[in-house]
Amino acid sequence: MTASPSPMPAETGTVTTAVPARLDRLPWSRWHWMIVIGLGTVWILDGLEVTIVGNVAGRLAEEGSGLDITAAQVTGVAAALYVAGACSGALFFGWLTDRYGRKRLFMITLVVYLAATAMTALSFESWWFFLFRFLTGFGIGGEYAAINSAIDELIPSLHRGRVDLIINGSYWLGAIGGALLSIVMLDTDIFPKDLGWRLSFALGVVLGLVILLVRRHVPESPRWQFIHGRGDEAEELVSSVEREIEAEKGRELPPPAGEITIHQRKSIGFGTIAKTVFARYPRRAVLGLALFIGQAFLYNAITFGFGTILITFYDVPTGSTGYYFAVIAAGNFLGPLFLGKLFDTVGRRPMITGTYVLSGVLLFVTAWLFGRGSLTAATLTACWCVVLFFASTGASSAYLTVSEIFPMETRAMAIAFFYALGTAAGGISGPLVFADLTSSGVVGDTVLAFQIGAGLMCAAGIVAAFLAVKAERRSLEDIAEPLSAVRREG
Repeated sequence: MTASPSPMPAETGTVTTAVPARLDRLPWSRWHWMIVIGLGTVWILDGLEVTIVGNVAGRLAEEGSGLDITAAQVTGVAAALYVAGACSGALFFGWLTDRYGRKRLFMITLVVYLAATAMTALSFESWWFFLFRFLTGFGIGGEYAAINSAIDELIPSLHRGRVDLIINGSYWLGAIGGALLSIVMLDTDIFPKDLGWRLSFALGVVLGLVILLVRRHVPESPRWQFIHGRGDEAEELVSSVEREIEAEKGRELPPPAGEITIHQRKSIGFGTIAKTVFARYPRRAVLGLALFIGQAFLYNAITFGFGTILITFYDVPTGSTGYYFAVIAAGNFLGPLFLGKLFDTVGRRPMITGTYVLSGVLLFVTAWLFGRGSLTAATLTACWCVVLFFASTGASSAYLTVSEIFPMETRAMAIAFFYALGTAAGGISGPLVFADLTSSGVVGDTVLAFQIGAGLMCAAGIVAAFLAVKAERRSLEDIAEPLSAVRREG
């Protein structure tokens, strides 16, 4: 079940298969937990590593850190390069994922990510730090495309929404760990200034190596296999999973709901992908862009400058910002955990709209309170926590949305495209704009940063109210028919 993929077959044909229906009717099992742990845990690693960077920005700028760099460069230039790398990696690895398979690429992208993180820990000049922040982002961008496509294709339709949201939200478990870890690593009574931040990155690499070992057991997507001329492998894989689950549950599985006929193909060109996304599904394309741009700007408005805001306006010590960030990170994770189920029951449209608009409105309120001087470090953090409880759920739903509303052959590339374009708009310009606004020491500048993020989040929610797709509890093939599907006459 975990063997390395065989070479792409020279000949393809037309096959009729029940693989999608067989996967969707599977009850939740140990096999599904293995997928969640093998693929989803990398977001914990990502949250750990990104949060560490945010929390050590002040320390890196101090004399004796081992780097000649300013806090604004860490939260501005380095953050923008990280996101630029993620956008580039998403597009590059997304194309490879659709062409060569989910499994092969989610192994490669994790290796790239880990290697770049390890090299970041060895930074001795600012250019070295910037370079490997870019390459770390390059690896994580590929992870977004490979993993989200694999998760949606392996998880049953009954659970797909909540599982996808919780997995993407697990990033914030890592953020909590990173925030608390940074408190210890920044304590100069324990580690010297030039060592603690390096060990933080090194610990992330160790965790990633453990994840790499677990991920070896996650199989290729059977949906990808049968479209790419590996129908026999797909049938064998699904049959083995069915036997395993029947033995675990002690009962036979119900018959699958239907079949689909596919004309197998090796790959799909960029022209076909672009035509499919923008000509065949233009409303869905607008939806995807709106969701990604909205959440990217809101998160940049808060998270990239959170430490600077606390230090500048509330005199919070550099070594204590981790406590505050751990609180807002908890709010981020609890949102998808508690609200995720509603995306499969209440539905995608009301939940996406509600979480986006509500988080935007709450951030507007926070900006108003901050502007009039009504908040302390603790109450501002509490406001952020509530805002991000809803915003995190909405942001996670952006990844869920673009991974399920386009045809299977374009899935990884669609995730990559919308992530790259939306994040480039909000994630590259965002850090550069917000780093200046939040570090200026002017209350009005920080209020403006909050208002920009809040406004774009509300706008995305309004777009979702009109354009969101009713995808809850529906098979991926029903939401968007595969390009390779053979339509029967009559």
